[in-house]
Amino acid sequence: MASCFTYAIPFIFFISLCFTPTRAQGLQYQYQVCSPNKFTPNTTFQSHLTTLFSSLSSKASNNVQFFNNTVTGTNPSDTVYGLFMCRGDIPSDLCNHCVGNATQRLSTHVDCSFSIEAVVYYDECIVRYSNLSFFGTADMEINSGYVLASPINMTNQESFKRLVYVSLNETADEAVGSGSGGEKFATKETDIDIFQKLYCLVQCTPDLSPRDCRSCLNSLINSDLPRCCAGRQGGRVLYPNCVIRFEIYPFFRSHGSAPTPTPPKLGEKKSSTSRTIILVVVPIVSLATLSAFCYYLLRRRARKRLKNLLRENFGEESSILEGLQFDLATIKLATDNFSNEREIGKGGFGEVYKGVLVDGRHIAVKRLSIGSKQGSVEFKNEILLIAKLQHRNLVAFMGFCLEEEEKILIYEYVPNRSLDYFLFGNQQQKLSWHERYKIIGGTASGILYLHEYSQLKVIHRDLKPSNILLDENMNPKISDFGLARIFDVDQNRAETDRIVGTYGYMSPEYAMLGQFSEKSDVFSFGIIVLEIITSKKNARSYESHNMEEGLMTYVWRHWKNETPMSILDPNMKENYYETEVIRCIQIGLLCVQENPNIRPTMATVVSYLNNHSLELPSPQEPAFFLHGIDKKVMQQGSSSTISANSSMPFSVNEMPTTSFYPR
Repeated sequence: MASCFTYAIPFIFFISLCFTPTRAQGLQYQYQVCSPNKFTPNTTFQSHLTTLFSSLSSKASNNVQFFNNTVTGTNPSDTVYGLFMCRGDIPSDLCNHCVGNATQRLSTHVDCSFSIEAVVYYDECIVRYSNLSFFGTADMEINSGYVLASPINMTNQESFKRLVYVSLNETADEAVGSGSGGEKFATKETDIDIFQKLYCLVQCTPDLSPRDCRSCLNSLINSDLPRCCAGRQGGRVLYPNCVIRFEIYPFFRSHGSAPTPTPPKLGEKKSSTSRTIILVVVPIVSLATLSAFCYYLLRRRARKRLKNLLRENFGEESSILEGLQFDLATIKLATDNFSNEREIGKGGFGEVYKGVLVDGRHIAVKRLSIGSKQGSVEFKNEILLIAKLQHRNLVAFMGFCLEEEEKILIYEYVPNRSLDYFLFGNQQQKLSWHERYKIIGGTASGILYLHEYSQLKVIHRDLKPSNILLDENMNPKISDFGLARIFDVDQNRAETDRIVGTYGYMSPEYAMLGQFSEKSDVFSFGIIVLEIITSKKNARSYESHNMEEGLMTYVWRHWKNETPMSILDPNMKENYYETEVIRCIQIGLLCVQENPNIRPTMATVVSYLNNHSLELPSPQEPAFFLHGIDKKVMQQGSSSTISANSSMPFSVNEMPTTSFYPR
């Protein structure tokens, strides 16, 4: 505390800053979406795009907050459409600076250069272009949007969520009320309590009609925001035509200066009571303010250190992760310094602990061991991957810690058990058909998001019941992305000579040739569906008269004999629809076809589950390649690494992969 008195001289200056609504800041890059479809370099389209960027930058320098332009070509395919929108509260020089940076990024960034359409988001502006006209139309495609939530929850969650909902809707009404020619921008301050305020901001591109603007904002407030940010201390949702944001600190500039308070008229005589109050209160307030100032300095120093650490490890991507970084002291406090009593699981890459943050949130902490086979590069890639995945059927990623050689991932703690526990635990838990069908549908939805709707195209590579967690409402949440791989949008498959995953859930082309794709995940999903229906684990013997029979053989035999209901878990006595069960068996068999080309995509699977009027194709005999594997190894059910180039069909080494949530 003594060192803080070094700052006594600038103390009054600091206090004045505390009451300044907003301080000058640098540009804050958020996210970009660039089409994988590319144009040919040195063509008319590229020349027109350069002209468009120049016109946007030029217009931004003329005190303009919004501008759209079309550079028309003789050939319609050479026409380029583009716009920029600066946040309604920023000054013209910052708007100009932001648009200049954004156009430069779009023209030079490796992911965006030569894209036929793209959009880039900064805190201060949005810049967008396309080969197709988009003016006056709200773009609500999920792949073009971006969400970011504070990692910290409010303590009074329910009342705070209601306040955010009401305040954002009131702010949206105000923005739309500016009229068809207005800026469609509004901010609002609302009291949370006597100590805190809520700050809200909404904005639409002015080319939208008031009705389309409100519709766009409705979608963000009522759909996107609750999924990402409900109960959090802050959150934002950005789409090309409308944005919303809320925080519990002032992040926007005030339109007007604060009024100067009128000093009270003092009489010549002051009461002794007033003097006493002044003598007592002033020192207390001064001491409290000075203590707060010292705390601020210490926190600022810690934030600066963590920010530098982020830049060193993640470069330009660090801005995405700033709100997700935890310091090691916080994690140690939450887990009682990683005590054995807090350990809830152990995998090939390290231990998992249950923790409780100071605000009461329960977390699962994955701490990579010093001897972990996962290096720093893989760990950083995993962070960048899971930080961009948000779906109700995925375990929510809350943050990470890279400090003092520690490598730690923090997830939401799912308080129930894994699907593996309910199906195959020592004392199997009864699951109704309604719950099983809900798990099948939710898991399919989560995998579909990974394959087609997330910001990145992701192949999980280790789908199995122990990696599907069930919350208290039996909603499935896919976990463990330690083996996941990112694909390009137009990439169909990849190959590896180090095969990682779990015996019993690997597709034949992956296990024997090292080839993996979306269809590898489809195969794993098919096995999971059949296990959910039967409560039998793959590659185990089930009938005493046929010790070699595994799950797929067992299911296929009953399917061919037209007795599919015989495979249903006999312990399930609750009501069920026979046609629904048979349909799920058929879907499971379609997913485990030996030829990956005839397996359905996850989009098709979801459509089969949602629309019972769709006719399903007849499955062929499934893949029985697993009979060549040592049954003792198969029954272990643990993840392993094998070589695709080994002389043996499968050679096991000593490196298990992650399985880090409680079973």
